[in-house]
Amino acid sequence: MKTSLRLGGRRIAFALAVVLAGVVLVINESAYWRSHNSMARLDAITATRADLRQLLYELGTADTAQRRYLLSGQDDPLQTCRAALKAASESLARLASYYRDDSVLRPRQQELDVAVRRRQASIESVISMYSAGQREQAIAQTVADPGRVQFESIRALADELDAAEAGKFTGARDSIDRTLTFNRIGIDAMVVLGILALFFYLRQAAAIDELRASQQRAIQNERDQLELAVRRRTEHLIELARHLQSAREDERSHLARELHDELGALLTAAKLDAARIRSRLGTREPEALERLAHLIETLNEGIALKRRIIEDLRPSSLDNLGLVAALEILAREFGQTAKVEVRCQLEPVRLSPAAQLTVYRLVQEAFTNIAKYARAQHVDVSTGTKDGIVSIVVVDDGVGFDPDVQKQSAHGLLGMRYRVEADGGTLTIASTPGHGTRISASLPEDKSA
Repeated sequence: MKTSLRLGGRRIAFALAVVLAGVVLVINESAYWRSHNSMARLDAITATRADLRQLLYELGTADTAQRRYLLSGQDDPLQTCRAALKAASESLARLASYYRDDSVLRPRQQELDVAVRRRQASIESVISMYSAGQREQAIAQTVADPGRVQFESIRALADELDAAEAGKFTGARDSIDRTLTFNRIGIDAMVVLGILALFFYLRQAAAIDELRASQQRAIQNERDQLELAVRRRTEHLIELARHLQSAREDERSHLARELHDELGALLTAAKLDAARIRSRLGTREPEALERLAHLIETLNEGIALKRRIIEDLRPSSLDNLGLVAALEILAREFGQTAKVEVRCQLEPVRLSPAAQLTVYRLVQEAFTNIAKYARAQHVDVSTGTKDGIVSIVVVDDGVGFDPDVQKQSAHGLLGMRYRVEADGGTLTIASTPGHGTRISASLPEDKSA
């Protein structure tokens, strides 16, 4: 009986051992496959987040290389730009493959894909424009800097996806923790191995965190370098705009002198010859006298047109009478031509000759826009000085506009903004539909004037 009990006990122990072995095997295999799948998810998530960071880096590299190409015209920046665009496209392809079956984040990935391709197309468009010889248009489009808004939109989408992947990363890591904890509790024989596995996992997690921190520092350093490069490129573009504006005004002045000296002399000589012919004909040829009178009238109109063209090219009143008198003459002529009441409160200000010309052109551009679009009845122009800052303000009671809506016809005021900034000042445009427009500029006072 004892033997049978012993045998029965052995059978139970064996059965229990088999059951326990089966339980251990099931728990062990389940824990293994769950851990294996979680690690695969971690690898995929880590690779995806690296692709998101690489995408932003390549777009920033492409933007910087594009600006270098516009400034230098050399092939090296162009090749760098296109290589960066290609690398960005490869990152997009990997992201599209990763999110193909993710119904939740797939729409955000598609928005990121569209935004990146739009930015790539914008960069290629500027490069094509520059390669086609439209250098000034390409530089102007780059100065206007629409790419910054696109890049911020791309960054926001990438950050959103990165945050979602970070949540997935945390979930996968928590899944591994639960698996290891359950495995340790359920299998006493696997305690040591579980501890070792946890130790290695924590060490790997620390290595991943250190790698992530290192990558963040590298990205921050790259971002700082990009910001410095953008700041330098902006300064160079402003200097270029100042040079182009100076060259334009010099050419205008030269053309005005040529018109005054050459064309003015020709028209005056023609008028004098016509007057001599008229005096010699007397009253003998009425038809000829009538045609001579018409010819003299035409010459007078040509002389007047020549004067207007010269004044538009280079206002002589600004050089001869000063800024205040020149603005008063400009306002009076604009009021007579546009049938608008112009009220002036002009105080003498001290500005350099270049800044005076900038102010004159600003008011002239404002009058032109008012005549074209504003349908105003009253316009106020004022100048003054306070705390070493000269202010120029033009206000109208016209239909106004929305400053946030960029119009293709707004290049005049945009050009004036950069011209004022090139002289060390600022330009502010305030307008509301139906409530008129206020254009104000501030320039530093010239103490030596």
